[in-house]
Amino acid sequence: MMESWYMSADVVDQTAENRLSPNQPVTPEQLKDLGIKSWSIPSEGYTYPAKAVPWNPDDIEDPALAALRKEEGYDYADIITCSEECLPDYHNKLKAFFQEHIHSDDEIRYILKGSGYFDVRDKEERWIRVQLSAGDLIVLPEGIYHRFTMDSNNFTHAMRLFKGEPVWTPINRPADDHESRKKYVDTFVS
Repeated sequence: MMESWYMSADVVDQTAENRLSPNQPVTPEQLKDLGIKSWSIPSEGYTYPAKAVPWNPDDIEDPALAALRKEEGYDYADIITCSEECLPDYHNKLKAFFQEHIHSDDEIRYILKGSGYFDVRDKEERWIRVQLSAGDLIVLPEGIYHRFTMDSNNFTHAMRLFKGEPVWTPINRPADDHESRKKYVDTFVS
C-alpha cells in the first residue's frame, strides 16, 4: 500500500525518507485532488523479464493488470530494472531521474519488485514523497512537476505503461509555459 508524506525541502540524501518532523502524512484523497491515480495489484507469482523495450502488454499474466490495461487504454509497455547491476551509468541516471520535470503525457508506473519514491509538487509547490513498493501502480498526470528516486534498497523492477507511442522526453523545470503544464494547472490547480 502506497504511503505519502510532506517532505523536507532540503534533501541531503535523496534515497532517505526525508520526512518532516513531526511527520505530515498525505492522504489518498489529497493525491487524487492533484490528479494522481493509483491501484494496488499484487505482483507476486508473476514473472517478468529484467528489461524489455518494448514489451508486449498482451503478455501480461495477471488478469487484474490485463483488465486495468484494457480499461485505461494502455497499449504500450516496457519493463526496466533500476539497480547498480542492471542499469548502465546508474548514478548519473539517478541524478537525471531526480531532476524536477514534467511530461507531455501521463507517467504510468507499476512496481513489479523492489521499491522507490516519486516526489510531486502540491498546489502550494510543497514536495510530497510517495513511496511505492511491489504491487503499486501510479499514474502521474501530464504536466505535474515530479521526480523519481530509488530508496535505500537501490532496486526497482518496474513496468512502464503508455497510451499510444511512448514519449520519453522529460521537460525540465521551468516548464510553466509548456502546453501540458498549462493544461495541468487549469485542471488541478486553478
